[in-house]
Amino acid sequence: MCKEMENMMLVYSSCKVIGTLLLTILGYASCLPVGEDSVCTAEEFAKYSIVFTGKWSQTAFPKQYPLYRPPAQWSPLLGVTHSSDYNMWKRNQYASNGMRDFAEKGETWTLMKEVEAAGEKIQSVHGIFSAPALSSGLGQTSTYLEVHSRHPLVSFVVRIVPSPDWFVGVDSLNLCEGDHWKEQISLELFPHDAGTDSGFTFSSPNFATIPQDTVTEITSSSPSHPANSFYYPKLKILPPIARVTMVRIKRTPLGFPAPSPNLTAIDNEIDDSVSETPLDCETSLWSSWGLCRGTCGQIGTKSRTRYVRLHPANNGTPCPDLDEQTECQPDNCV
Repeated sequence: MCKEMENMMLVYSSCKVIGTLLLTILGYASCLPVGEDSVCTAEEFAKYSIVFTGKWSQTAFPKQYPLYRPPAQWSPLLGVTHSSDYNMWKRNQYASNGMRDFAEKGETWTLMKEVEAAGEKIQSVHGIFSAPALSSGLGQTSTYLEVHSRHPLVSFVVRIVPSPDWFVGVDSLNLCEGDHWKEQISLELFPHDAGTDSGFTFSSPNFATIPQDTVTEITSSSPSHPANSFYYPKLKILPPIARVTMVRIKRTPLGFPAPSPNLTAIDNEIDDSVSETPLDCETSLWSSWGLCRGTCGQIGTKSRTRYVRLHPANNGTPCPDLDEQTECQPDNCV
């Protein structure tokens, strides 16, 4: 009897050890990134130059292009290097309070507090980087960023100024490929709506979206409203409004080279081959017909008018006649 009890205790003890071991392994596995491609085994640190190129021109985006108060321009670039545990912003998800303040007003304090909190609580943020604003829709701004093997992802945002809550950016771009860092990457950028303001045009007054919507990409047909500043229903896709290029800086035996004062030399030429976006003439609805004028007993005429709401550009459809007359029987004749 004692021998049987002893055997049972040994079996129980063995099962307990195996169970504990399985729980430990499963717990460790649950902390690992999903998929081999997300595990970075490259050298610990990598440094990159990042060049943001604004391509917001009146030729590419002629509809309601802001020329003054304020003219088309870009906010400072604000970015983070991080792990998969953190998202600065994400398409089809709700923007944070910090992201809302940045997209609507260009304010960074709340967004920086969110980044700081994420870094302290879950150790998901490696570093923050920024680049100066651009005072026009065309131009370049640049800076450096550093990624870590445990924080190989890059996210950044740049606000479109003026706009209700529109921005461009990158969400969780992975600069690591298995056992090595990517040497260079260049991406075309398209406008996004933060989902917090319901304005349709660049200069729309503040009109909060209640309830808040998710972050969405603005396309040539969405939002499907003629007043939308990016509404070009004849285009399959919008021209890219900006571009970002990241180039890895090679480490020398003495460390990384000193920063070059002319970073934009990496990608100094702004793309002049941007396609001209045709903008068709838009007119108002016809006014009501005026009085029928004429001599009694004879055919008279009456007229109606309309006005140009949007002048054509880049070989778009020209404006039709703005006045129209038709015959009528005079009511109050002379």
